[in-house]
Amino acid sequence: MRSRAELEREVRALVATGDITALREVRDVVRRARSRQNSRRVLRYMYDPVGWARDCLAWEPGEGLTAYQDDCLAAIPAHRRVAARGPHGLGKTGMAAIAVLWFATTREAAGIDWKVIMTASAWRHLSVYLVPELRKWAKRIRWDQVGREPFSERTELLALNLKLENGAATPVASHKPELIEGAHADSLLYLIDEAKIVPDGTWDAIEGAFSGGHTDGPPGELPEAFAFAISTPGPPAGRFYDIHSRKPGLEDWWVRHVTLAEAIAAGRISPEWAQQRARQWGRDSAMYANRVEGEFHASDEDSVIPLAWVEAAVERWHVWDLAGRPPLEGRRFTGVDVARAGGDSTILAHRWGVTITGLEAHDKEDTMRTVARVQAATGEAGEIMPVVDSIGVGGGVVDRLRELEAPVLAYTGAAKTTARTRDGEWGFVNTRSAAYWRMRELLDPAYEPEVMLPPDTELLADLTAPMWDTTTGVPPKIRVEPKEDLVKRLGRSPDRGDAVVMAFAAEWLKASAVHSPARRGQPGGQGGRAASRYGRAIGGGSSRTR
Repeated sequence: MRSRAELEREVRALVATGDITALREVRDVVRRARSRQNSRRVLRYMYDPVGWARDCLAWEPGEGLTAYQDDCLAAIPAHRRVAARGPHGLGKTGMAAIAVLWFATTREAAGIDWKVIMTASAWRHLSVYLVPELRKWAKRIRWDQVGREPFSERTELLALNLKLENGAATPVASHKPELIEGAHADSLLYLIDEAKIVPDGTWDAIEGAFSGGHTDGPPGELPEAFAFAISTPGPPAGRFYDIHSRKPGLEDWWVRHVTLAEAIAAGRISPEWAQQRARQWGRDSAMYANRVEGEFHASDEDSVIPLAWVEAAVERWHVWDLAGRPPLEGRRFTGVDVARAGGDSTILAHRWGVTITGLEAHDKEDTMRTVARVQAATGEAGEIMPVVDSIGVGGGVVDRLRELEAPVLAYTGAAKTTARTRDGEWGFVNTRSAAYWRMRELLDPAYEPEVMLPPDTELLADLTAPMWDTTTGVPPKIRVEPKEDLVKRLGRSPDRGDAVVMAFAAEWLKASAVHSPARRGQPGGQGGRAASRYGRAIGGGSSRTR
């Protein structure tokens, strides 16, 4: 290789002769030499992701990694298997993107055969969140420090992956462990986003990569493998939970719980947001524990509907939405929870088959405006059946719709019912209890549920808030927490959850005799009693309040 002095003499001679072609050749030689020099510089970050992030990313004044992000990234080369959990909003996806870019640029500069496999509990987390975050941080790389030209968006930084000369970072769906297991390279990094519900088969496939790699020796021995799992926690079940619980055989994972206090101190979460979520969801709820405190918590024992079941229904809704909302099948209903007080909202939950296609909220409306809104929701031919809460002011809405000869199903939560649970062993103290339990059964993962619910945090909180207990008798009965008790406990009315539950109770109500509380003692309703798939139809008894 020519020295700097030799190159300078050659350039002066070529300038004197005017040989432009030769000058360009010399320029390219210099550029390649500088690139090699810079590439050697970035090699010092091979096992220092924190240093790479500090020196190779362009930070705005006051920006930088948080203390817990430092901890997690530094643990990847030190401990090989890293699992971090924490509240929503602490910067997990950004940290994951930085880890991928550190790994890719350093291994590429070293000329090592490398691969990054990015997986998550749902493809949406990869395509909508992780890959766009990767592209965002790639635009902030200081290429002079990395020692190469910026990634080409035509051949390298592609729509869903990063493809370089010596390796690639590729997203893989977590329900296809065979694709994960087939990954081979001298240097492997597995990135597991939203790890709380990634199936065990995927974890086992990832673990297989460590069988042939150096996991205990000093850094730099090839082949090598690393795994970085991040997530907000969920129920206390699954491999991610087992790792954090230090279950036998999983002690080789380094775990980190990022606390709410740490996230607030780092400026990633505001204390006002945390306080508002405590009021909205309740400090003892699974949603607050999972999303605000970053703790594992299940609502299975006390809540009628476990949070994990509702989240799965929301994920199905996302899949449908990302697919362009293909046409739905089945009957159409609208659940209507009529506002009882100034602080409440009238909620319309639009159901088409197994899907809640949308929620409408309307504040401070009188009953006549609500009647007009419900009429509009029924469609021009009356093909959409409204289900209206008939207790309190809702009774006036039901009566007015009947006077107008408009279609309506009245939902009387306090009415007695002869409905039974799916197995026929339990009855219910009232229609509200039966309707909420039906919603539970429709979401039960043991029966391959198809229900799709929109991503509305208030809806999730409403559906998972009610508690339940049992009474003695023949048959023994299930009692879901009365709405008035729930309102006192939460400090608000669970209007969105009630509207959705009513929408999914429509088939039962359609086969029952329901009475309007505004006209007690008079038959009103939609026909005689009939058997339903879960037993006798709900709402078919007296409309007496408890």
